[in-house]
Amino acid sequence: MTGLIHDLRYALRQLRRNPGFTVVAVLTLALGIGANTGIFSVVEGVVLTPLPYFEPDRLVMVWENNPRFPRVWDSYPNFQDWQRSAGSFQQMTAFRQQGVDLTSPGTPSHLNSGQISLGFFRTLGVELALGREFTPQEDQHGGAPAAVISNHLWRKRFAGSREVLGKTVTVDGVNYSIVGVAPSGFRLQDEADVYTPLGQLDPIILNDRGSHEGIFTFARLKPGVSVSQAQAEMSTIQNRLDRLYADDNRDLGIYLEPLKQAIVGDAGQTLTLLLGAVGLVLLIACANVANLLLARSAARNREFAIRSALGANRARVAQQLLAESVILSLAGASLGIAIAFFGIKSVLAAMPEILPRSEDVSVNAAVLLYTLAVSLLVGILFGLAPALKGADPQASLKEGGRGSTVVHRRAQSSFIVMQVALTLVLLVGAGLLLRTILHLWNVNPGFDTKNVIAFKVGVSHSLTRTPSSTRVAYQQLMERIRQIPGVQAADFTTAVPLTGQGGYLPFWLDSQKPESLQGAPRLQAFLTGPDYFRTMGIPLLQGRFLAREDTTNSPASPSSTAISHISSLPMENL
Repeated sequence: MTGLIHDLRYALRQLRRNPGFTVVAVLTLALGIGANTGIFSVVEGVVLTPLPYFEPDRLVMVWENNPRFPRVWDSYPNFQDWQRSAGSFQQMTAFRQQGVDLTSPGTPSHLNSGQISLGFFRTLGVELALGREFTPQEDQHGGAPAAVISNHLWRKRFAGSREVLGKTVTVDGVNYSIVGVAPSGFRLQDEADVYTPLGQLDPIILNDRGSHEGIFTFARLKPGVSVSQAQAEMSTIQNRLDRLYADDNRDLGIYLEPLKQAIVGDAGQTLTLLLGAVGLVLLIACANVANLLLARSAARNREFAIRSALGANRARVAQQLLAESVILSLAGASLGIAIAFFGIKSVLAAMPEILPRSEDVSVNAAVLLYTLAVSLLVGILFGLAPALKGADPQASLKEGGRGSTVVHRRAQSSFIVMQVALTLVLLVGAGLLLRTILHLWNVNPGFDTKNVIAFKVGVSHSLTRTPSSTRVAYQQLMERIRQIPGVQAADFTTAVPLTGQGGYLPFWLDSQKPESLQGAPRLQAFLTGPDYFRTMGIPLLQGRFLAREDTTNSPASPSSTAISHISSLPMENL
């Protein structure tokens, strides 16, 4: 230990005597280690960290599928049959997300809500901060309007008061009594501020077995039951339902997916590739610093020769050189952590919705331990080059001795070859990526993206009690928006292109109705107004655009546009 402390002090003195070399080496390592720290923190938060639920490995997502789509939303009557028949699960629950207008208490706001079935929080293994979950009597049509609110809404609108239970929140014109408060930081995939009973939805829609109204199903496997075993049982149940309800369920299958895999999706593979790419960047940085150390050690040959002549063996000299390289790598790691911290913060602030589980990404203790391990490994890796090089002390002590020059040149040449090879791989990959981005940038989306903005609008529930009053309210709102100075055109739509929104509906030509709606070809359906196409700058290929005369009293008249696979239906037909 005494020798190690002496070596560290001597290494610090040597690095202070050569500030130019030290700064260049530390900055080079900081970029490589910082990039690795940043990407690893994302990998750790998104891929490696378990979901924040009790025993998350036992949680699965239950999808229905058909010949056209590997995953589709579930039918609520099918979900109820699964609950009654499946023996592989401890609990099963359903979830549906929807935007709502909160008008009381406080300032009216548009929020995300979760419509959940009985035992939602219990299935996930989450304990409420206050209160209870819904009862069977509440999770049915006509039940008492009850709500569980998020921890964020509790603190923002109710000042975190523990007297919140029993108070009301007005959501879409309905007064819900607060029965529970979710724990801090709880979220499924997207954060919801209000949770209401799913069973209270309109039974005309909810109890239609052929309707797939954005419902997701989650289940907790029993101990000892594998996903494949549950998949086999659920396939048997679904086949029986397909036979019993052939008109609605024909060609429907079932697919079980671990919940973490369903949430992370393809992001895990992409992040792993990025981690490999920044690993190559770090290797290039190591080669650069190793070359610098080799060049520097060439000027210290006489020093090493004198130390060898005084009795120091190669291991003692190598220990001294490794101490210097480790100090460099630790200094680079310290700067790299700062680069990673601010870099991650900026990226997540710019695109929080693109990356799944972005709220779990941080430079935490696991990331710091990873960075420490990488920096020590890197310090040893590039410090071995000068530490292991051979040199003849007698030749080095002779004036003009060249015994070590050949060794230096061979080692440096090897590192240069490795640098060029790794850099070539990265350049080719970066070039292909840039070409892909360029091609995507030049793709014509089918509409004019310039000067187009999209926003959500909420209308008072008192104005939307009947279909006719709803149409009048939205028409009046639309006319007021069109009168705003600078607005050339405006209209409503239920979905914005390229956001993944919109419903997929089966279709057929003329009277050629297929035997099974599940096996029929599908198109994406938008509900729009007559000025939607002019607002979006969508050209007309054939026929006519929607008109104000296309109302509930007119025949259904979808309009085909320049956007492939997108059909627009008149909003007036609602």
